[in-house]
Amino acid sequence: MGAINTGAVKAMIEDSLAAKQKVLADEALIASIVMVAEAIEKAFRAGNKVMLAGNGGSAADSQHIAAEFVSRFEFDRPGLPSIALTTDTSMLTAIGNDYGYEKVFSRQIQANGRAGDVFIGISTSGNSKNVIRAVEQCKAMGIISVALCGAGGVLKDLCDYALPVPSTHTPRIQENHILIGHAICAMVEEAIWGAEYKPAAKG
Repeated sequence: MGAINTGAVKAMIEDSLAAKQKVLADEALIASIVMVAEAIEKAFRAGNKVMLAGNGGSAADSQHIAAEFVSRFEFDRPGLPSIALTTDTSMLTAIGNDYGYEKVFSRQIQANGRAGDVFIGISTSGNSKNVIRAVEQCKAMGIISVALCGAGGVLKDLCDYALPVPSTHTPRIQENHILIGHAICAMVEEAIWGAEYKPAAKG
């Protein structure tokens, strides 16, 4: 049996840092992150929303990023319209039961999305069928699609914007997905309000 020790913890942290260094060195990825933030800022200014979806840990990441937009990230400001398509168990089980699990996200986009919205599909493998179906629905409706994925899979080639973490190791990909999500939230907040936003005085 393997030993549980501080060395194992340090090795994992080193692996995580190495993965982040690869992201930092990937100039094309950094430029794409900026472009996605700009597309989201434009969507919010036009009265549109951001939708996110993924499976398992990527479902949790969808909810995390949506919460940063709706609540707050770095400072107090009005909420930004963002929805995780992973949270309504009645909706997920109804669609899954009636139409199949591959349609649990695409059906929600068909019902609640509109042209000019932004959809962020999160898949560490890049091959999640329900996320791919969601992207196909976006294309049919004029919704901007973003792939938040790893180095493999087909998702990155299907979307308007691709943010592929240069790794095939799921935990390292997930850690960088949240880093990228945080970077996008920070840039959008500052672009819309500036870093020192203060609400208008009452009265």
